[in-house]
Amino acid sequence: MLDCAEGTQIQLRKYKIHFQRIRHIFITHLHGDHFYGLIGFLTTLLLLGRKEEMHIYSPPLLEEIIGLQLEASQTRLLFPVTFHPVTGAGLQTLFEDDRVLVQTFPLVHSVPTYGYLFREKIKVRKAEEKRSYAYCTDTVYDERILPYIMNVNLLYHESTFMQDMKKAAHEKLHSTAFEAATIALNGRVKKLLIGHFSARYEDLQPMLDEARSVFSETYLAEDGVTFSI
Repeated sequence: MLDCAEGTQIQLRKYKIHFQRIRHIFITHLHGDHFYGLIGFLTTLLLLGRKEEMHIYSPPLLEEIIGLQLEASQTRLLFPVTFHPVTGAGLQTLFEDDRVLVQTFPLVHSVPTYGYLFREKIKVRKAEEKRSYAYCTDTVYDERILPYIMNVNLLYHESTFMQDMKKAAHEKLHSTAFEAATIALNGRVKKLLIGHFSARYEDLQPMLDEARSVFSETYLAEDGVTFSI
């Protein structure tokens, strides 16, 4: 699971995603809309009788935050939780098994923030290519991520504002739809998802149109929509 905002449990139930299938949680940064749902999710797993270990990857302070919440509520999780601190520069490997390689790289935002890169490891898949997915939020436009996301099958890149609010986007260390599409174009990715839209945009079609003017294979990351890689 990528990030764990308030309402995560509601969405998991709505789309019939089994809680116990989630074994790894990747948190991009410690702004509330990206991790405030985590303590509730962990305690729900406790009530559901979870025994299997949970792995959480995040900036280091999250372990202290969750520990304090558990201590204050006198809650003891009956399943192991392992925190993996995400720090540093460049591309780093976080997890690897016989099916997938997960790596991280820094983004530029107002607090330490990291993108995640998932690459499928294949033994034999006929003539098909190895599948890959990159997740970049929240971040200002930054071409330094291009080597990390180059040629991925699917890129999620935040698009908080449209280009007419480029100045505000940069002041808040966010990106525009035009900029997200530019990253996708220069990174030669196959498909782009844009999301993290400002609440000021009730109609997202103009934002999609703006991105598609640069990169035609752009789609809106909307609740409940499934994209094949």
